[in-house]
Amino acid sequence: MSNTLESHKVLVRGLKPEDFDDVVRLDAKNSGRRRTEYFKVKLQQNLQETGVKVSLAAELDGAFVGFMLARVYYGEFGTSEPVALLDTIDVHPDFAGHGIGRALLDQLNMNLTGLGVGTLRTEVDWTDINLIAFFNHSGFQPAQRLCLDLDLESARTAREEREVEEL
Repeated sequence: MSNTLESHKVLVRGLKPEDFDDVVRLDAKNSGRRRTEYFKVKLQQNLQETGVKVSLAAELDGAFVGFMLARVYYGEFGTSEPVALLDTIDVHPDFAGHGIGRALLDQLNMNLTGLGVGTLRTEVDWTDINLIAFFNHSGFQPAQRLCLDLDLESARTAREEREVEEL
């Protein structure tokens, strides 16, 4: 038996303001914490964009079963071509592995192609094996760019220690 939902049609549509509670609830179910303020800001940013929708929702038999947040950037990070960034993808755990994420990503790909965007980027936690496998199966590859983090507290402490040494 196939692992996809062939007998049910997954509806992928643009994310709407009224999806807010469903987004927060689904994210909390999967992450174990409520990020209400985070999604309030993210959804406001994503829903204010006009044109082709790059933030999407997935429904199955009328039920909210997944979403993704993405944005298109023009010239950021030193590039001259438009690039889309996939910020969040989330699928209800009861439907993981059943094609919901694939349906969302396929629709995003079609929408980005319509915008003339040739690259989609995302970041993933090194230990999230399932998400890495999903992205690998979807054709993502490690980027030729290096993502850098700066622990601001450690940097401040190191700066303060250097200043003391200079005295």
